[in-house]
Amino acid sequence: MAEKVLTANRLSDGIAVWLDAAGQWNEKLQEAFVARHAEAVAALEATGKQALADNLVVDVNVIDVEERNGRLHPLRLRERIRAEGPTMAYAEGHGFADPDFIAA
Repeated sequence: MAEKVLTANRLSDGIAVWLDAAGQWNEKLQEAFVARHAEAVAALEATGKQALADNLVVDVNVIDVEERNGRLHPLRLRERIRAEGPTMAYAEGHGFADPDFIAA
């Protein structure tokens, strides 16, 4: 089974967040809790459903990640972009994603 993390968008501002080991929504993928077995994935799904019901987050998803050189790397491009930011600069003060991280 692939390693998985729980991600969502924070309802208050739309920022992509990941659930960490303390049960908090964190803006850094690298601090996300990694589920490595079915029971942990089920716990993530239940936590995500409750956070959605509590109006803390929206677009809740369990996503596949793999660890590369000690860093979490989402398998889908969409999730890599959500984790690292846009693929191009779009507004003053906002950088863009590391091309090596986004590369498929």
